[in-house]
Amino acid sequence: MIVRMDAREGAAGAFEEHRPLLLGLAYRLLGSMWDAEDVVQEAYLRWTRTDPAEVETPRAYLVTIVSRLALDQLRSARVTREAYTGPWLPEPVSAAAFGPLETAEMTDTLAYATLHLMERLSPPERAVFVLREAFELPYEEIAGIVGVPTATCRQHHRRAAARLAEGRDRFQPSTADHTELLGRFLDAARGGDLAALTGLLAEDVVAWNDGGGKVRAALRPVRGRAAVAAFIAGLGSRYGFGEVRIVEANGAPALWTHIDGHEQLAAFNIRDGRVHGVFAVLNPDKLDRVRPAS
Repeated sequence: MIVRMDAREGAAGAFEEHRPLLLGLAYRLLGSMWDAEDVVQEAYLRWTRTDPAEVETPRAYLVTIVSRLALDQLRSARVTREAYTGPWLPEPVSAAAFGPLETAEMTDTLAYATLHLMERLSPPERAVFVLREAFELPYEEIAGIVGVPTATCRQHHRRAAARLAEGRDRFQPSTADHTELLGRFLDAARGGDLAALTGLLAEDVVAWNDGGGKVRAALRPVRGRAAVAAFIAGLGSRYGFGEVRIVEANGAPALWTHIDGHEQLAAFNIRDGRVHGVFAVLNPDKLDRVRPAS
């Protein structure tokens, strides 16, 4: 009995050692922390039913389980998201939930704009891209996880990288530069300074608003510099902005505020010193992980 208990405790310890990594993997694949936690919990249950003596490398074994579970969930989630009220945006989270981000690739694949862009990919493309970019697995290993030939993995990665290339910048602004631009954005929005606000936006800027049918929000993306500037200025003049805080979401500064009595987090895609994307999350079910302490 003592030997079995020690083995069980050792297995649990091995899983906990890898939990942040597994959670980060599942979240990158699903864009939802709720779903990621469910996947990791199911992986843990399967792990407890596995004979540790049969596992050569726990990390590789657990990454395989989580990837396959997340892939199955992602396929069904895509159907649900197509019926979602208004634009579906990823659930924002604090990067601290996944432990230290050791590489630029891990930081990039956690960035909010990248997660949003990954919704364009098929589930296999997304899995290959994340496993290759963030976790630097060899194609041969990814092929075994996803269940396709190695050559197909390479094609998936090439196609995914090409589809994401136009919407993301691998050279992200520093936290200080990002924060400074958000400050100017906020000042212009609060002051109703349409000219200053317009000057901060890229010509092809898009604003997405996710109310999930629970909070009133634009049901279609707002596109173009003039339209986005007018939309944001209109919100400010009609409802005003409550207390605003700069918080961390997905490894970058974001704005937390209240508009018309509702909490909101706005994340930004900043490239070449201008705002290319505004991601406003109003759905209260998605705000628990980034809500600042009162």
